[in-house]
Amino acid sequence: MNAFIGWLNRHVVPIAAKIGSIRWLVALRDAFIAIMPAMMAGAVSTVLNVLIRDIPTQFKWMGIVDSMQWLIGINAMVWTGTLAILGLLFAFTFGYQLAVQYQVEPVTGGIVVLGAFIMSLPQNFTVALSSALGKGATKLITDAGGVVDGKNISMWGYFNLGKFFGSYGFFTVMIMGGIAMTLYIWLMKKNVTIKMPEAVPPAIAKAFTGIIPATAALYLAGVINYLISLNKTTVIEFIATLIQEPLLNMSQGFWAVLLMTLLVQIFWFFGLHGTNVLGPVLDSIWLTAQIANMNAFMKGEALPFVWTRNAFDLYAWIGGAGSTLLLLIAILLFSKRDDQRTVAKLSIAPGCFNVNEPVMFGLPIVLDPIYFIPFILAPVVMVSIAYGAHILGWVSPVKNQIVWSMPPFVNSLIATMDWRAPILQAVNMVIGFLIYVPFVKAANKLDPELTVDEPVMKKEKRVKETGKLEGDAV
Repeated sequence: MNAFIGWLNRHVVPIAAKIGSIRWLVALRDAFIAIMPAMMAGAVSTVLNVLIRDIPTQFKWMGIVDSMQWLIGINAMVWTGTLAILGLLFAFTFGYQLAVQYQVEPVTGGIVVLGAFIMSLPQNFTVALSSALGKGATKLITDAGGVVDGKNISMWGYFNLGKFFGSYGFFTVMIMGGIAMTLYIWLMKKNVTIKMPEAVPPAIAKAFTGIIPATAALYLAGVINYLISLNKTTVIEFIATLIQEPLLNMSQGFWAVLLMTLLVQIFWFFGLHGTNVLGPVLDSIWLTAQIANMNAFMKGEALPFVWTRNAFDLYAWIGGAGSTLLLLIAILLFSKRDDQRTVAKLSIAPGCFNVNEPVMFGLPIVLDPIYFIPFILAPVVMVSIAYGAHILGWVSPVKNQIVWSMPPFVNSLIATMDWRAPILQAVNMVIGFLIYVPFVKAANKLDPELTVDEPVMKKEKRVKETGKLEGDAV
């Protein structure tokens, strides 16, 4: 075991540390965090509409639905300004955070990525008719600025809000925004800017400083969009077909879910915040799937994805990475060690809200060979059970955003709107608890000071007589 941990420490930890310090990934993580208020506001609107529209409709309580139409309408407006345009919001926050990482003007950076994203969208709509229009109707539409091609009517200047402004655009933001921001940051660092006199107010000076880099970056995005448009498609559709959809489909496979769970646990064991280090991957893939589910649920459509970002939190990381809340319960019930019981008592309250740093670094679990196996094994087993339950249709997938600090049972019920989800969560908690118990009992045999070959009473007597422990410096 020690040899294996040593190998991981030499080869895996340095790589993980480098990944966690890459500025582009840090910016990506912070950009997702920045749009969290909008996601939560949209989640509230979704939950409220479930309570006052969907559930009453299911039970034919139409009086409630009719009387609450005003609130249903408000919730629809809130959804339109939050979940429906997350891609748009993410475009600005990504550019802003990336500029912050490279210490250049951030507002202009947000505008650059936002502009690059808008360029990538289809800017017209097409309606397919059942039959061709007559000459009179065709003339009316063409005079209004539309184009009539057989049974199809199209018009420029319209965006598909529901499809392209949401999670569908995340990968386009990351790729096209990244390309544009690379040029913007490079020109800013090379001081290819307009320098204003010192007497000019700072706000105006900053705006002028970014003119040349922003213009060049937006033109670069424009050239790429034009070249791709020659193939009768748009950048967002091209990226979605080539990259986003294959990745999302791969993310729904069992081995992808298992691998991500395993990597987060390994990073955490070595003291690296696994969920933060791998946050860009978790959010760009599984959060994208989750937002797609949320939008589909709001529209009354079938949920497109089985496994999403919050599914990890609900079923594999109960109480934090490693499901350490279950370890704390096992320690309080079976541990005979005062040191571990003290840490468990102090950590149990934060653990109920998925804050596990006190137990990770206070017990500690980090680099503790006793708890390495259950810390890895428990989430792997739990995520396997949960994934199987989802594939078999026993539990509804996540369809609503939750706050990561929400306690167990409450979070699963709100996230899925399915009474079976808390039951699955309870089953996983029992299994995770049983995995931890044998190792807690094994830890009882270890002296808190890691001297197992000398009885405690004898050691205390020797310390009193000599004033030092064996191996202490003289």
